[in-house]
Amino acid sequence: MTLWYEGPLAAFATETTGVDVESDRIVAAAVVCQDVPGGRPRVTRWLVNPGVPIPQRATAVHGLTDEQVARTGRWPSPVMEEIARALSDHGAAGRPLVVMNAPFDLTLLDRELRRHRAATLPRYLETTPLRVLDPWVLDRHFDRYRKGGRTLADLCAHYAVEPVGAHDTAADALRAMEVVRAVGQRFAARLGRLSPAELHTLQAVWHAAQARGPQAWFARTGTEEAVDPAWPLRPELRTAV
Repeated sequence: MTLWYEGPLAAFATETTGVDVESDRIVAAAVVCQDVPGGRPRVTRWLVNPGVPIPQRATAVHGLTDEQVARTGRWPSPVMEEIARALSDHGAAGRPLVVMNAPFDLTLLDRELRRHRAATLPRYLETTPLRVLDPWVLDRHFDRYRKGGRTLADLCAHYAVEPVGAHDTAADALRAMEVVRAVGQRFAARLGRLSPAELHTLQAVWHAAQARGPQAWFARTGTEEAVDPAWPLRPELRTAV
């Protein structure tokens, strides 16, 4: 029997104008599909002209400039529709979707759909619910006491996944997928018996538990920062602008 981490997977990644899912914008995105480990990936890319300036700090991360997206980027409305439909198609095909730190990318996509399409991501997924696999949540649950960072680059190093093409959306999506396959193999005794649907439900519980520690620390230190326990999509807090 083929285990889920040995079979077809899809992955989604974005580059953005910043880290606020309520107000920042997607400037690049990619969906990658791979049928078997090490197989040739099928890649769909989007470059977006977000209609707002890209801050220098964001350009320093992903290298995308206002001039570049103005020249070759597309308007957000059709792009967000295409991305949402691509994710829905993968869900309909039964492919689990790998998203590193899913509440960021999926929530940002949802806000962009609200902003430009007067729609929501769940609307596109009404008949084809996603089965999300988040390497950040999985790694923190199954190797919770390991010291060190948990960025995608850190996870690639830990699981011996070559982190080429950092901050390229397709490369990031593929590396996140390879990390998830590696997590599945390393913890096969505990993960192999679980289906992607069961893992999706469990990750929501695990993420909420993982959020409690940082939130308690913020409360003790008087920090106003909050850690949202929702996974893989944050609830709407206010109208996207």
